Amino acid sequence: MRRPLSKPSFTAAAAAVVLSAGLVLPPGAVPAADAQQAPDGNTLWYDEPATDWESRALPVGNGALGAMVFGGVTSEQLQFNEKSLWTGGPGSAGGYNFGNWTSPRPGALDEVINTINQNGQADPNWVAGKLGQPKTNFGAYQTFGDLRLDMAGQSTSYSGYRRELNIGDATAKVAYTNNGVGYDREYFVSHPDQVMVGRLGANQPGKVSFTLRYTSPRSDFTATASGGRLTIRGKLANNGMVFEAQIQVRADGGTVTSSGSAVTVSGANSATFVLGAGTDYADTYPNYRGTDPAGRVKSVVDAAAAKSFTTLRAAHVADHKALFDRVKLNIGQVMPNKPTDDLRAAYTGGSSPDDRALEALYYQYGRYLLIASSRTGSLPANLQGVWNNSTSPPWSADYHTNINVQMNYWLAGQANLAETAEPFVRFVEALKAPGQVTANSMFGTGGWLVHNETNPFGYTGVHNWATAFWFPEANGWLASQVYDLATFSNDPALLNRAYSLLKGASEFWLANLRTDPRDGKLVATPTYSPEHGPFTAGDSMAQQIVWGLFTDTIAASTALGADTTFRNQVRDKLNAMDPGLRIGSGGRLQEWKSDAITGEPQHRHVSHLYALHPGHQISAGTAFGDAAKATLTDRGDGGTGWSKAWKINFWARLLDGDHAHKMLSEQLKSSTLANLFDTHPPFQIDGNFGGTAGVTEMLLQSQNGEIHILPAKPGAWPSGSVTGLKARGNVAVDVSWTSAGGVDFTIKPTTSGNLTVRSGVFAGRYTLTNTTTGQPVGGTVTGDRMTFAATAGHTYRAVGTTWKPANLALNAPASQSSTYSNGAVAGRAVDGNTNGAFFSGSVTHTSDRPLDTNPWWQVDLGASRWVSSVTLWNRTDCCSDRLRQYYVFASDTPFTSTDPQVTAAQPGVWSRFQAPAAEPTLSLPVNRTARYFRVQLVGSDRPLSLAEFQVFG
Repeated sequence: MRRPLSKPSFTAAAAAVVLSAGLVLPPGAVPAADAQQAPDGNTLWYDEPATDWESRALPVGNGALGAMVFGGVTSEQLQFNEKSLWTGGPGSAGGYNFGNWTSPRPGALDEVINTINQNGQADPNWVAGKLGQPKTNFGAYQTFGDLRLDMAGQSTSYSGYRRELNIGDATAKVAYTNNGVGYDREYFVSHPDQVMVGRLGANQPGKVSFTLRYTSPRSDFTATASGGRLTIRGKLANNGMVFEAQIQVRADGGTVTSSGSAVTVSGANSATFVLGAGTDYADTYPNYRGTDPAGRVKSVVDAAAAKSFTTLRAAHVADHKALFDRVKLNIGQVMPNKPTDDLRAAYTGGSSPDDRALEALYYQYGRYLLIASSRTGSLPANLQGVWNNSTSPPWSADYHTNINVQMNYWLAGQANLAETAEPFVRFVEALKAPGQVTANSMFGTGGWLVHNETNPFGYTGVHNWATAFWFPEANGWLASQVYDLATFSNDPALLNRAYSLLKGASEFWLANLRTDPRDGKLVATPTYSPEHGPFTAGDSMAQQIVWGLFTDTIAASTALGADTTFRNQVRDKLNAMDPGLRIGSGGRLQEWKSDAITGEPQHRHVSHLYALHPGHQISAGTAFGDAAKATLTDRGDGGTGWSKAWKINFWARLLDGDHAHKMLSEQLKSSTLANLFDTHPPFQIDGNFGGTAGVTEMLLQSQNGEIHILPAKPGAWPSGSVTGLKARGNVAVDVSWTSAGGVDFTIKPTTSGNLTVRSGVFAGRYTLTNTTTGQPVGGTVTGDRMTFAATAGHTYRAVGTTWKPANLALNAPASQSSTYSNGAVAGRAVDGNTNGAFFSGSVTHTSDRPLDTNPWWQVDLGASRWVSSVTLWNRTDCCSDRLRQYYVFASDTPFTSTDPQVTAAQPGVWSRFQAPAAEPTLSLPVNRTARYFRVQLVGSDRPLSLAEFQVFG
């Protein structure tokens, strides 16, 4: 039965806050902070075994070790991986060169640069011939093999089949009835115990019988069984990497026998196995080899085999939940009793609870996959996370640095999974040593770099795929991403690590930016905008990345109080740079510095929007923001899976929640497989991670020094809640919202200082309370932004509505102390015309001759009304400084004096004195009832000029 959502109740705490402030909010406008969540929907399930690895099998993992569960009835297949098992690199037959040039190429780089300067561009194939070379032993991620569990005494006729993956506790299960016996299996990969664990059971005693064996597409191994333990040991033929796996089988009842390369369980009540695996890989340049894995593997398997299944499971679930349970999302989903492949096939992106259920599941699935494929002690998630069934996977299942590995970690900070990013940080750090050699050998400079893709063996050089081999600015993107992770955590140690990467990458670009003869600006050259068009100088993405690198280097250096001289060098170069932002034909951002260059109109890479996301040069509502929107509209909503995921983030940054949701819908409808893996095609996991990041961007942003609550919430999610998100500065954020416009959010900073929070509630009626002290919080409100002083460890709760308030003063009766002869009457300030130029007929003006003393203007609403704020629109032509040294008054009763000091002291009058000249527009919070409003100058040295006065309810 589908359980209906409970209706949110107005909590006593919320009522106390509102009543203490004397507010009366519309019914249903404020959601309860403790509103009941929708029923749990964290399970993928299927009513048949998997027949396809890519689209049907279910993933489990602990970062280093991963497996795909098929759930066969007569024979179970568990394909498994250990993430460091790679061909290529040191030790490979034929040698390994890290992608560095195998012989000197004097003048090659200058020849390419000069050609670009002369012709404006260069052909990619010609450039690849000059600067590239074939890959030598780049290698590929390898499947470790498959465990096969051949079931005895079972037929192909079965009923009640269910195969599931519960991402909430990171366990996979299989259950069915065969020959009148109910069978069940459960699998997980434990991070605490570093093993895969499986349990096979039945509802009748003595019915568990199977043979466990190992298969592999390679023949470079031996498999031997003894004492209930199957040991697989081998050495990759290509590079001599040693690998080993051990599987220990235990049974409750029955017998366990070992013979040859198989372990057999007969007549048991239940059976458990633990699997450990490893290689002799180490992430140390230049050899990338450590100790033989046999001892480590034996140790973890022995330790796990000595524990009960219940103990192993409890430790695994607790470890997983400590990460996964931090974030909960409710967007109105109600999970139906429908297999996940059917749920996905029926998805429309419409308004049904089923569609919301798939979206919420997909969001949390991305978080699950990151936990399962990236934990401390492992390599980072690659193009397929940790899962791969091939000896020659697509793109080698490597680390592409022109977006893919970065996209894998966009969600880590914001979705409260900071710990999962440690493998990424360590991996980038490990690129420095080989990257310094590449910088010196190719460019003759210091610093470090990495090009378009890399592997676990420090590949920082080039290859010769013309449209995807040259990308030295990847160093800036990677270093800036580590710095961004540090801004989420506020961890001083991580900030220091980030600065080391930033400084090294900046050293490279300080030496390698060149003066563009077209305009004298500093540019990177040669550059190639992924993955189309010609080679040019100063393409937009390259400039934006280096601009961001320099900006982050300055910020990190300042925060650490380090390297003042170096910081100033970076700042000087930054000021001389082309920022990579220009608007071209059709109002679109240019991808290349010359608008005459064109690429593929709807190419999947929208690289020149880096400054919008993940960068922060471009903000919504600016000219460049509008140009970014025009670019996205022109590119269209198509693309591969990861491309659609990036577009979710783009549209969210443009504060267009409905279009961001449309891109999420497109990704789910046409770029998501039955097991919810993202497909390029083929399977490529970055789209899963990018999709989860995009949904988070729809709910919370913090990239520009402000915490923006619900910046791009789509209309498809009229009510809901999310808890546990993180803003930069290590600020925890929970928020709930209702279809009536109510918003209730809490923020909890870990450091003291001013916080700027952006929410529509601050433009309406709201309360802000320090719930730690129970006291109301004051601050400065400008439009929908509030800045206030926050204390570390305290929780701040805002309750209010985001409806667009009406201007109560529009066309209300207005008067003033005198009127300028040219018809500048009082009514002009309430006629809706905010044009600040006097001769547009929009400005009221008091007399020039004679000048009034303390000239004033006022409006009468006709009755006392609740007022959240008032906005003044100043004169903007010759005389904008005339609105200075003035009061704004509000009162339920008429003003009794024309002396502003007397009026300010009048009982019941609200007043605000402003000394400096007003900006073109100024918003002031009122938050009380009032009928009469007055603007009054202090003194007699000038008339009062005012373009418009608005009163918002």
